[in-house]
Amino acid sequence: MPEPQNEAIPTRWSLLDRLKDWDDQESWREFFVTYRHLIFGVAIKAGLTEAEAEDVVQETVISVAKKMPEFKANPEAGSFKGFLLLITRRRITDQLRKRPPHQDASPPRSDETARTSTVERIPDPASLNLDAIWDNEWEKNLVEAAMERVRRQANLKQCQIYDLYVLKKWPVKKVTATLGVNIGQVYLAKHRISHLLRKELKILQEKMR
Repeated sequence: MPEPQNEAIPTRWSLLDRLKDWDDQESWREFFVTYRHLIFGVAIKAGLTEAEAEDVVQETVISVAKKMPEFKANPEAGSFKGFLLLITRRRITDQLRKRPPHQDASPPRSDETARTSTVERIPDPASLNLDAIWDNEWEKNLVEAAMERVRRQANLKQCQIYDLYVLKKWPVKKVTATLGVNIGQVYLAKHRISHLLRKELKILQEKMR
């Protein structure tokens, strides 16, 4: 059975092998779709603006393309997660260093002396705990990827119930009234989808060992 397209984290080693071919536009498109949200989210949480974060995404993809010939697409040769984090960290640091020393153009206020200057508000690249930020974003994307796999194999109604009752935390009475189901179906859907989600999470986690 062919592997599903646009599967999120973790990276399939077969995809990394294909990325060594710069002319393989489909594989690079798949890579971009897979990792754009992760890189962007980490950049935002590191203190960048949306425009700066978009630049980090673009520059990270370019850097990955340049370095792919050096990367061994083999789980025993090292983690792609760490490889991508290293490149993303450098691009975030580059963006922080590009900032002008005085970029706060807002008019003075009466409490100006109590405000922290723009320069002082810019994160120090050396102090950013990007490892923790990266791990949190990676795990979040991992859960989203596992949930997407569950949606492809589970009953649509059960997925809707799980989304409202577990993810959106709706009261059970609101779920039953909205979807026209009974309480038993709500609890059954929660049990069924939770089981499938744990199974898919385990599969995805094992792929990165």
